[in-house]
Amino acid sequence: MAQYRYHLNLQLFSGEKTESATPKKRQEAREKGQVAKSMELPGAFILLFCFMAFLMFGGFMKERLIKLISGSINDYLLADITMGNVMPLFNHLMTELVIMIAPVFLISVVVAVLGNYMQTGFLLSGEGLKMKFNKINPLEGAKRLFGMRALVDFAKTMLKLILIGYIVYSSLWGERGNLLGMAALPLESTLNYVANLTVMLGIKIGAALVVLAVFDYMYQKYEYEKNLRMSKQDIKDEYKKSEGDPLIKGKIKEKQRRMALQRMMQDVPKADVVITNPTHFAVAIRYETGQMDAPRVLAKGTDFVALKIKEIAKQNGVVTMENRPLARALYDQVEIGQAIPAELFQAVAEVLAYVYRLKGKAK
Repeated sequence: MAQYRYHLNLQLFSGEKTESATPKKRQEAREKGQVAKSMELPGAFILLFCFMAFLMFGGFMKERLIKLISGSINDYLLADITMGNVMPLFNHLMTELVIMIAPVFLISVVVAVLGNYMQTGFLLSGEGLKMKFNKINPLEGAKRLFGMRALVDFAKTMLKLILIGYIVYSSLWGERGNLLGMAALPLESTLNYVANLTVMLGIKIGAALVVLAVFDYMYQKYEYEKNLRMSKQDIKDEYKKSEGDPLIKGKIKEKQRRMALQRMMQDVPKADVVITNPTHFAVAIRYETGQMDAPRVLAKGTDFVALKIKEIAKQNGVVTMENRPLARALYDQVEIGQAIPAELFQAVAEVLAYVYRLKGKAK
């Protein structure tokens, strides 16, 4: 019973998502468009930089607006309403408006692009365009409406409203003396004061929203990492899919090893000599005059494999010679199919010469 409980607890713990996501899962999530991203951050930056643009280009926009109004009054106020008069006036007004708002528009576009790029990098994914029927499922919609994410979004909205209300109230309360004295100011001074107050309010609100957006991005990143977490079993399954089942790979390697061993044993009868340790090592050597630059190792092995090599050599009349240091050196330094290294030429040549004399051959 205790052992059963142990295995049950082990299965439960292995199913808990406590491990960080692997690079493969992160890449798959990114390909699906799932990244850590705050929708608040680009909007907050756009608001802040737009009001800063008004502060920087306010004089330019004021001059263009005054010039536009005065020009329209002087040139078109008493003009006849005809197609020939209206179209030039419309083109002129549109051109002047585009010139006035161009700096703010360009800054907004650049900030929006950078705000998204800084969060996710370059990302193109069509996964969000696919039709997903669970999005129109009433139960799924209820979960999204009353879930934790909806609660967090509601809290963020209320916090923004409270923060903006406080900024507006504190700023206007600090300017209450000037606001009460506006009635005595000329129209131009009143407009300048209202414009400056509006811009400063916008900058303060934008800066406050940027701070909130940074915290929101940190929360979104935490949620993203939390949702990407994997269990130990998930990591094992992913490894099996990418690298293959270790059991199957082990069987394949074992089969390959047996096939290689079988091919090696088939080459033993072609050897000129088998050099032994005498019990632990066996190395089969072959040399063909005029066809090989140096003798080559056809087979080698230790213990059981060495015994098998000696048995096959004996069955096929291959000479077996004991030379402990040479057998050990050949086994350690030369792989199957490779030529003998130069430092072992002399020792191997002496062995082959003995074998040739034993067989009654010439070197």
